[in-house]
Amino acid sequence: MSIFGLFNKKKKETLDHGLEKTKQSVFGKLARAVAGKSKVDDDVLDNLEEVLISSDVGVDTTVKIINRIEARVARDKYVSTSELNNILREEIASLLEENNAADVSSWELPADHKPYVVLVVGVNGVGKTTTIGKLAWQFKNAGKKVVLGAADTFRAAAVEQIQIWGDRVGVPVVKQQMGADPASVAFDTLQSAVASKADVVLIDTAGRLHNKVGLMNELKKIKEVMKKVVPTAPDEVLLVLDGSTGQNAFEQAKQFSAVTPITSLAVTKLDGTAKGGVVIGISDQLKVPVKYIGLGEQMEDLQLFNRKEFVDSLFAGQK
Repeated sequence: MSIFGLFNKKKKETLDHGLEKTKQSVFGKLARAVAGKSKVDDDVLDNLEEVLISSDVGVDTTVKIINRIEARVARDKYVSTSELNNILREEIASLLEENNAADVSSWELPADHKPYVVLVVGVNGVGKTTTIGKLAWQFKNAGKKVVLGAADTFRAAAVEQIQIWGDRVGVPVVKQQMGADPASVAFDTLQSAVASKADVVLIDTAGRLHNKVGLMNELKKIKEVMKKVVPTAPDEVLLVLDGSTGQNAFEQAKQFSAVTPITSLAVTKLDGTAKGGVVIGISDQLKVPVKYIGLGEQMEDLQLFNRKEFVDSLFAGQK
């Protein structure tokens, strides 16, 4: 087996392990929901609805899934409970496919311009700085030149944390003193990236939502200032969410989407929770692609999200 094959196998094993708690929770509840039933009827569908909602798939997405299964039951006249896992798998996969953006299959970047600029947003405590550090490592590991920008200047710890990650990964960090203008840090970061011919820039921002107007103005100013250096910036606005918070993560996603256009999502801490179903609901409701998922503490445990692999792992071993 090639090194590439071994890496893919390890990646799949990490995904399987990371979703284990979610899988046990969902299918344990599902088994109880169909106990004593031979066919999918209204009672089974009601029980399935409860299972999905309690698994943090979300009400609206759950209703979509139930309606689709109801339509199949009506069409096929008789659907046994033994078929339910396969039907559920197909409908979840179909929902994820309907989110228009394609899966990203590698750490390659657009070849038509550089630097590729990623503005990273999210509330404090979701793993935002850790995600930036792991992204920096992944890009560097793929042969890219990376620059980090410490534009969360409202917390001294935030600047220190991103500097620690920069030192650990071996990439430069552009920073100013605490309380500095975040847009000024972003401006300096892009100037440094252009001068050093960097491939990718990752800029941290303040994790505040208590003052939406202030946050919106701050992000708007950062974007405007960055465009003075790199007219296409930012290429991506990445929202980091803590998957272990379930529906709270979904609420944060909605609130941030109301403040600034979000182009991609990173869902962290999925390995320690049974609430991995939130990935399905967020992807379906926001129509913003989940690009990265966090499945552990190691650098390589931040993975590119692949919808097919996610569903395969979620349903692995289920008949």
